[in-house]
Amino acid sequence: MRIGRLELAGGRPAIMGIVNATPDSFSDGGRFLEPTAAIEHALAIEGQGARIIDVGGESTRPGAALVSPDEELSRVIPIIEGVRRHSRVPISIDTTKSEVARAALDAGADMINDVSAGRFDPEMLPLAAKRGVPIALMHMKGTPGNMQDNPLYNDIMGEIMAFLAEAISRAERAGISRERIAIDPGIGFGKTVEGNITILKRLPEFKRLNAPILIGTSRKSFIGKVLELESNQRLEGTLATLAIAIQGGASILRVHDVEAARRFIDMYHVLCK
Repeated sequence: MRIGRLELAGGRPAIMGIVNATPDSFSDGGRFLEPTAAIEHALAIEGQGARIIDVGGESTRPGAALVSPDEELSRVIPIIEGVRRHSRVPISIDTTKSEVARAALDAGADMINDVSAGRFDPEMLPLAAKRGVPIALMHMKGTPGNMQDNPLYNDIMGEIMAFLAEAISRAERAGISRERIAIDPGIGFGKTVEGNITILKRLPEFKRLNAPILIGTSRKSFIGKVLELESNQRLEGTLATLAIAIQGGASILRVHDVEAARRFIDMYHVLCK
C-alpha cells in the first residue's frame, strides 16, 4: 500500500501519529482544538518519527456526541492545509463523513481512516474509489454511542473476520483496488478487556484477509483497566501492546506518544534482527 510518498512494505511498521482536533477525545481532548497548536503538534510528531499524521475532528470515544459536518470541517481543514504547507508527510483524515473526507483530500490529505468501514455514509467508498486514495476499514460493534453497551460475541475472531471480509468486498465492489485497502480490528470499539486481549494475541489470523493491518491501542481503557491507571499513565502498557502488534504483523501503529513508540520500535528491531 502506498500512502502519499510512503510505501508500506514488510518489516518495520509505520507510526501513525494522532492529532485530535476535538474538545472531548478520551485522552487529549481540547489540547489541539486550536489550529496553530494542532499544526505545531503534527509537525513536531513528524520530527519524532510519525510517518503518517491522522487528523480527526470528531471524537469516537464511547458515548461521544455527534458533530455536524460543518463543525468537523472547521476543525480539520485548517490543520490539514497548515501541515501541507510545511510538510509532505502523508496525512490521513479520520472521519465517517464523505463530505469531510472530500474536503480533506482537496486540502491535501492522502488517505481516509473510517471507523465505520463505510457503513455510516454510502458515499464514502465511492469517494475513495473515485479519488484513488487508500482507506482503512475498521470493525466496530454498533456506533460510538452504544458500542460499549454489553459488547458480547459468540466467536469474536470469527465475527470480526467476517465483518472485515465483507467490508473489503464492499470496498472492492465500489471500485477500490485491493492494494488501497487496510483493515483495523477496532481495539476498544465494542470490545471487552478480554476481547481486546484476544484480538492482539491472535492478530496473525487477520493476515488471511491479505490487507495491511492498522492497530490503535494507544492509551485505551483496556490498558487502564488491566493496570488500574488513568489515560495519561498508560504509556508502558501501550508499548507492551505495540510489541504484540508488531509480532502479529501490524503494518500501521496509531499512537499518541510518537517519540516513545519510535524509540521502542527502533530497539525492538535491533533485538529481533
